[in-house]
Amino acid sequence: MAVDGGKRMKVTGARVLVTGASRGIGQHIARRLHAEGGQLVLTGRNLEALNRLADELEAQAIQADLSVAADLDRLVSQVGEIDILIANAGLPASGHLLELSQSQIDNMLDVNLRAPIALTRALAPGMVDRRRGHIVLMSSLSGKAASPVSSLYSATKFGLRGFAHGVRMDLRKSGVGVSTILPGFVNDAGMFADTDVALPPGVGTSTAEQVTKAVLRSIEHDRMEVVVAPIPIRVGANIAALAPAMSAFFQQLVGEDVAANLATEQTNKRPD
Repeated sequence: MAVDGGKRMKVTGARVLVTGASRGIGQHIARRLHAEGGQLVLTGRNLEALNRLADELEAQAIQADLSVAADLDRLVSQVGEIDILIANAGLPASGHLLELSQSQIDNMLDVNLRAPIALTRALAPGMVDRRRGHIVLMSSLSGKAASPVSSLYSATKFGLRGFAHGVRMDLRKSGVGVSTILPGFVNDAGMFADTDVALPPGVGTSTAEQVTKAVLRSIEHDRMEVVVAPIPIRVGANIAALAPAMSAFFQQLVGEDVAANLATEQTNKRPD
């Protein structure tokens, strides 16, 4: 569901911070916002890839590992004035809870949940002072519907979605908009695209271009929440949000193999 707000923000001429920009969907978002006239600051862990994209887009590159508190603090100190925050960086965070170490859990929580909250807290005051700005938080349909072998991922995405809704209300009179993007399975970039997992018949996918369009729409029209997924997936997620027990039963019948395969494919992407 997308909810329209009263604020309007243009990317043209705005200074935009994109996290997780060194690969995947982050690169697509950065290219689109550059094409719209944004002045980009790009951050990610892979400095070589980050610098290549920064050269292409005439952007500023700041290497940072968002699981490291000192890196996050340094990023905030270096970015300066930001008009639009795109908190896109994230880890797969898949795996059975009992197979994850506490350090892995902490890392997943730091990158997927703590860092977007910290960046919002650090950058929002400047936006409020200027009465102008927008914050885009990249959640997931896993923020509406939990699935097996992904309890930590769901926790971070449910949490980020709840944070976004709450802080949007906190900032509603400030001139600063807050939007949440909820992609489903994206077939050409990002976490799912990096796996070779086959989806059941009838389970559709989206593209990175559709996600980038959703990001742009959320900024320009102050959307509260934009879901990026085919209609059947959206319907399933809405049912899961309203009737989680029914959704869990259905996933036991048809979805556990997919979830397990995704977790297996993503094992080597877990933090140490």
